[in-house]
Amino acid sequence: MKTNLKILLLGSGGRESALAWKILQSPRTERLFVAPGNAGTHEYNVDLDISDFEAVGQFVEDNGIDMIVVGPEQPLVDGIADFFEDRPVKVIGPGAKGAVLEGSKEFAKEFMFRHAIPTARFMTVTTDTVDEGFAFLESLKPPYVLKADGLAAGKGVIILDSLADAKDTLSEMLGGMFGQASSTVVIEEFLSGTECSVFVVTDGEDYRILPVAKDYKRVGEGDTGPNTGGMGAVSPVPFADEKFMAKVERHIVMPTLQGLRTDDIPYSGFLFIGLMNVAGDPMVIEYNVRMGDPETEVVMPRIKSDIVDLLEGIADKTLALKKLETDPRACVTVMTVSGGYPGHYEKGKEITGLDEAATEGAILFHAGTHRSPLGQTLTSGGRVLACSAYGADMAEAAEKALRAADRVSFEGKYFRHDISDDIRPV
Repeated sequence: MKTNLKILLLGSGGRESALAWKILQSPRTERLFVAPGNAGTHEYNVDLDISDFEAVGQFVEDNGIDMIVVGPEQPLVDGIADFFEDRPVKVIGPGAKGAVLEGSKEFAKEFMFRHAIPTARFMTVTTDTVDEGFAFLESLKPPYVLKADGLAAGKGVIILDSLADAKDTLSEMLGGMFGQASSTVVIEEFLSGTECSVFVVTDGEDYRILPVAKDYKRVGEGDTGPNTGGMGAVSPVPFADEKFMAKVERHIVMPTLQGLRTDDIPYSGFLFIGLMNVAGDPMVIEYNVRMGDPETEVVMPRIKSDIVDLLEGIADKTLALKKLETDPRACVTVMTVSGGYPGHYEKGKEITGLDEAATEGAILFHAGTHRSPLGQTLTSGGRVLACSAYGADMAEAAEKALRAADRVSFEGKYFRHDISDDIRPV
């Protein structure tokens, strides 16, 4: 085992900022490169197109990279782990065969049903079966859930209250609303309950369950308005207690990993399981084959163990020998976003107040930012900065995160003030 590692982290969002922050804490990290990164990781950034596997391979060879940590889903779905399979570098993430759990909603739902993993009723619809899709919608109670089968940059899930709107939207999705990603649409029965995000690391045989998180997808206070990539997150989740998590492990985590082995699907890396707590019982909403965002911004701060050691356990199939220690403190992240998000928004707005925000006891994870040639930090996305903070309880953590979000300044800045209010006394 090599003592110190040169690590290449792929991605440019808040998730990657949080992963970089944690990787840099490890004494096992000899050097970190982030491709392409953002303003928060500028000291480690390399100009590399992560969809160009040949270019990534050349960089790995030229720089003696020991480990590649893949942040976003697209390179995994496209097979980056397979590309490096016969090369002397450890890749954290599943091959394309495993990544289809996120790459195809239809595949994931059929996998769940095949292995008796609790989930909502569903139907897969194409243009040839749209009438059957309309009939299935008529059999459901509102609201109606429509999911593009393929990857749609986190925007492929639409929830509608009106049956007429659901039928119209189904037709629009099949007609190309999300391009090829919605040429097949999954209609799902709506599950009523409270969501949470369970993150598992696995080497294909053994696994560890990371701190549980809950994210807030709606743009408006009180969970109103359109869905976003996430307006904030909290960890731990009060209802995800020992009894609930025992159900998650027994009925979901273990059957999922056994199902992958049964289906001869090699899988190692991160596995995100989006759950709904339905009257005390967990049901799966979706799988992702990487860490979530903004959940990573509260999960990484709550991991006390050496993350590089844990990642090496994944790659070397020695996870059974690794310990996972969790920080008992609460962590809350509040996402500051560009005005107009998740609709149209402007980029290139200068961000100030970063030093002042840091004095509030928060960790700032950059998401949609870039650094100008003059050294200014500018907005470059809808979700701009994640302000994460610890607290002895959720209320203290939320207060610190909100104060930090308030100190950050850029034209059009917006953030929710109620992150965590629904799961704690106010």
